Amino acid sequence: MRKIFLLFVVALAAGCGPKEEVSLKSEPVTESAPAVFAAVDSATVGLVKGKVFFDGQVPEPKMMSVKGNPECAAFHQGGTIASEELVSSGGLLQNVFVYVKQGLEGRTFAPPATPVTISNKSCVYAPHVSGARVGQPIEFFNQDSTLHNIHSYPKNAKPFNLGLPLVGMKQVKKFDAPEVMVPLKCDVHPWMLGYIGILPHPYFGVTAADGVFELKDLPPGDYVIEAWHEKLGAQTQNITLGPQETKELEFRFAAV
Repeated sequence: MRKIFLLFVVALAAGCGPKEEVSLKSEPVTESAPAVFAAVDSATVGLVKGKVFFDGQVPEPKMMSVKGNPECAAFHQGGTIASEELVSSGGLLQNVFVYVKQGLEGRTFAPPATPVTISNKSCVYAPHVSGARVGQPIEFFNQDSTLHNIHSYPKNAKPFNLGLPLVGMKQVKKFDAPEVMVPLKCDVHPWMLGYIGILPHPYFGVTAADGVFELKDLPPGDYVIEAWHEKLGAQTQNITLGPQETKELEFRFAAV
């Protein structure tokens, strides 16, 4: 009787719920190739650095009203905020995401445990453009005493919508697939827009006001380097980097 009862329980488990949760037979094991982690050899790695320029007259920034939210208006004189979609000073371009687009295929890099932080600060995303690794924690932090949310719009991963109703509140997410770039929006404050690049390797950077970027500790090889800008599009350059070599690049964008 006990044997019949056990057989009944096994049959019931196999018939209810997702079939993949119960296996009554051994499946053949498929051996996958072991991950090959890229060794950083200080004797051979090089550096790719340069600047990103904006050619031509810089258009006046779009001014967006934040008067509908008193907490946000308090941060911005006149109740308006300048769009960050094109920031250039002295012929140099800010918020350009520069990264190795091709040349690292076949290499695997373990994601860091240290999180990337994106803040809701003065009712904008800070930084406006950022980067993180596949599988790396991304900490979304509300520094304002008003409700924010983080609504992601990836194409290669599952989107999320996180609420941050309290000042000092944090939420952490990860992306499991690479993508350049993922838009981030706040549904509460429609002027809030940011971008994050998700890469499987550490060779990326974002230009600040000086237009400078650096891709450090890059192994020798042939690469495609891309510079992405939210309004001006993307440009690529092919390079060959030798052992301990430093390559200097210039990317030049113009109004479209």
